[in-house]
Amino acid sequence: MTLTTTSLYALLLIPIWFVLWIRVSNVRTALSCSIGDGGDPKLLQRIRQHGNFIEWVPFTLVLMVLVEAQGTDALWLHAAGILLLVGRLAHPFGLPIDNAGHPLRNLGNGTNILAVAVLAIALLRILTGF
Repeated sequence: MTLTTTSLYALLLIPIWFVLWIRVSNVRTALSCSIGDGGDPKLLQRIRQHGNFIEWVPFTLVLMVLVEAQGTDALWLHAAGILLLVGRLAHPFGLPIDNAGHPLRNLGNGTNILAVAVLAIALLRILTGF
């Protein structure tokens, strides 16, 4: 069994993860802050940008693996993968310290919720035969 579609989106997400990780590491180094945020708003922001990626991506990729492994049409996977990718590209820019309602934050979270919903529907279709 090959998981080509899921693998494609995992591969596309790696550079985003890497950039977010580097941004945290650079601020940590500059502040000599090994653990936590040291009370620095910029480091806290970078940690949350990276953390939100880590909170959403593995879960969504696991759902994609489950759906793809059971032979679901690739359209479902591409819909979820594109939504996940758009969300993970938009979300870090939507996390300014002073604006909890930033449109890119809403876009990032909204597309990720939709990606999970698409995959949940695909799994439900598999389990129920609809």
